[in-house]
Amino acid sequence: MMAASSSPQVLSLYRMLLRESSNFNSYNYRTYALRRVRDAFRANRKVDDPKRVETLMLDGWQSLALIKRQVAIGSMYQSQKTVVE
Repeated sequence: MMAASSSPQVLSLYRMLLRESSNFNSYNYRTYALRRVRDAFRANRKVDDPKRVETLMLDGWQSLALIKRQVAIGSMYQSQKTVVE
């Protein structure tokens, strides 16, 4: 994955982001968040620079906090289900 020493932390963050993204009530938000998480991790799969890995990890933790807030807000305001749901 990225750096050998941070590989377990990266995988843990990836799983947390996917798990939290799947909690969106809205199909559109859920699929968008899941796609963005997967694409970001795929795009940075080959990064070896420890400083860059640390920066990406910090960005990931901030994204996780943002997703958690948005899921909480989204659960307060229920909307009608779409056809695909």
